Amino acid sequence: MTKAAKARLEAVALTDHDNLDGVPEAVTAGAALGIEVIPGIELSCEWDRGGFHMVVLWLEPGSGPLQDRLAELQAGRATRNQEMVAKLTELNVDITYEEVLEEAGGTGVGRPHMAAILLRKGYVESMGEAFDFYLAAGRPAYVGRARLEPEAAIQLARSSGAVPVIAHPHTLGVAGTELDEELKRMAAVGLVGIEAFYPEYEQNTRLELVERANQAGLEPSGGSDYHGTYKPGLKLGSGYGDLSVSSEVLENLRQHQGI
Repeated sequence: MTKAAKARLEAVALTDHDNLDGVPEAVTAGAALGIEVIPGIELSCEWDRGGFHMVVLWLEPGSGPLQDRLAELQAGRATRNQEMVAKLTELNVDITYEEVLEEAGGTGVGRPHMAAILLRKGYVESMGEAFDFYLAAGRPAYVGRARLEPEAAIQLARSSGAVPVIAHPHTLGVAGTELDEELKRMAAVGLVGIEAFYPEYEQNTRLELVERANQAGLEPSGGSDYHGTYKPGLKLGSGYGDLSVSSEVLENLRQHQGI
């Protein structure tokens, strides 16, 4: 939270992949610094075009329809991670699952932690190269895992009082009128927003996505997608320097909480 305070942020969302670890601690730390911490997760979803991520905001730790389902997703992630480490070992990479756990701090283990080890040990020259050569879908060490379908993720999120938002919509693999149709279809089952203000988007892309969100009856959302050292050059709150998500965006999303 000290980085958020230095960046003069009013609010941050903690949305780790498929788990709510660290949310209570972050809320407490934020309160001490006058920063609102929005609890949430980033869900991995699966559909006929591949996979994409859905950010779920205002998902509180504890029991609930989506919270209870997370245990199953986390078990699948853990099994998948162990299988990927085994594949890396078969590829003569010096890596153990214990190392990956240590890299992740014991929870929330994912491919970026494996990539960091590959980079540190000199197998690759960048995090991106680790994915391109080893860890991305279709590469030698990749292993798939169980994911929620978008409709199920949306319905579980809404029945838990939370706010589902499609993250970085370019990963949906559709564009133009086809994207518009998919957004309207998912809006009809409860989707609240799409991420328009994203660090890797040019300004015209951000404005285009705001318009597409409006046309589909969705809220534009945004965030820096900060991953610490795993995304070099990316700053909390401002992305690569030109990102700004207004408080109006946050308040518009907030209106859908608990509905």
